[in-house]
Amino acid sequence: MEGDIMDKLEDMASVYEFDPLTGNIPATKVEITVSCRNLLDRDTFSKSDPRETEVIDNTLNPDFVRKYILDYFFEEKQNLRFDFRLEKPLGGIPGKNCGTIILSAEELGNCRDSATMQFCANKLDKKDFFGKSDPFMVFYRSNEDGTFTICHKTEVVKNTLNPVWQPFTIPVRALCNGDYDRTIKVEVYDWDRDGSHDFIGEFTTSYRELARGQSQFNVYEVVNPKKKMKKKKYVNSGTVSGGNPSQSTSLHYMNPYQMNAYALALKAVGEIIQDYDSDKMFPALGFGAKLPPDGRVSHEFPLNGNIENPYCNGIEGILEAYHQSLKTVQLYGPTNFAPVVNHVARYAAAVQDGSQYFVLLIITDGVISDMSQTKEAIVNAAKLPMSIIIVGVGQAEFDAMVELDGDDIRISSRGKLAERDIVQFVPFRDYMDRTGNHVLSMARLAKDVLAEIPDQFISYMKSRGIKPNPAPPPYTPPGHTHHTQI
Repeated sequence: MEGDIMDKLEDMASVYEFDPLTGNIPATKVEITVSCRNLLDRDTFSKSDPRETEVIDNTLNPDFVRKYILDYFFEEKQNLRFDFRLEKPLGGIPGKNCGTIILSAEELGNCRDSATMQFCANKLDKKDFFGKSDPFMVFYRSNEDGTFTICHKTEVVKNTLNPVWQPFTIPVRALCNGDYDRTIKVEVYDWDRDGSHDFIGEFTTSYRELARGQSQFNVYEVVNPKKKMKKKKYVNSGTVSGGNPSQSTSLHYMNPYQMNAYALALKAVGEIIQDYDSDKMFPALGFGAKLPPDGRVSHEFPLNGNIENPYCNGIEGILEAYHQSLKTVQLYGPTNFAPVVNHVARYAAAVQDGSQYFVLLIITDGVISDMSQTKEAIVNAAKLPMSIIIVGVGQAEFDAMVELDGDDIRISSRGKLAERDIVQFVPFRDYMDRTGNHVLSMARLAKDVLAEIPDQFISYMKSRGIKPNPAPPPYTPPGHTHHTQI
């Protein structure tokens, strides 16, 4: 019975959008979702691994993500007919209850959009006795009868309560069939090898909310309804459609009438600190993008596109390179900090005589995929003449950035404490003036973000026994005698 139904679905799903034999164009398309319940266990030492679609290990109640898309021709007879839902018992083994196959159908809308999203979570529930959790996410779209249909599963991120999942692209009609307000349910599980995945919690949203990108609308509480209690915070971290800077949902949106948060933060901090640089030539790097022409992902690329000479002329030069870069690269995860920190550390390691001091400004949405590597890079950099300023933009939770700041607990890596506190973090949103007075709010941002730099500079010089150079003699114009009165 199962084979007959699946074979017929396979045959019908291969129909051309334009049938070359009849010249007919399908009137619409129908999506078929397949689930099974109470399958006969065919494995001796574990549960069955159902096939025909993707393989789902160790379960007798699979919900298959793969869909069958059928072309529906109004004027033709097609030998598969059922309403929204069909349940049939599975046969094949006399005298055995082989389970039930469930087919759900829905006519697909004409929406051709796709969405690229990335998610991360903070402080999820610990489910493993000897470790943390191995979380993964399952996405469902709601149906007209109140049921839900599975539409996507993420990969499993091992042994963490703060996972960052890989970006994924999904057709919008798979999420909501083009209805932007239709409920999307997301469940979070702890993966177990035997298939008995532990339920952590769930939340609901809609594509309209997700399409707002990274904002306060996309921060969710993961709730376990069975326990009637809230779990830990869960964050959608990323922007729809790849964070396209031409779309207003992106934090990098290039509004022709005002600067985005990245540009405002860069200008506010940069205009103060640039006066401490003699030539005002600054290397400016980007991280987390696909570069032309081959789409290579880079976490350390020059904004001006010049690998040999990444220097930009002043803050205006950096802003120009930033805007130009947004037009040529494709923003892409994951987000790794360590390569950029190590890049500046190599410069600092070459000049430890006190003649130069380096300040790295990182402007980020708070998502970080290489936390352990970044902590190690910062611990190593704490021995060098450098400081790191991090400005967080967007509405994400910045727990990782607070940890890197090290104000409460000195950052450590591999059992080694950082020699100095060299990181200062501030969330940009705390400085947004609701009256629109960016001048005052950006002045406060610059003041707070630069507040620790003098002490960090002095602590390095003192730790190395480096004393200030003698003050130069006062300037005396030609033909004048300088008198010092005591």
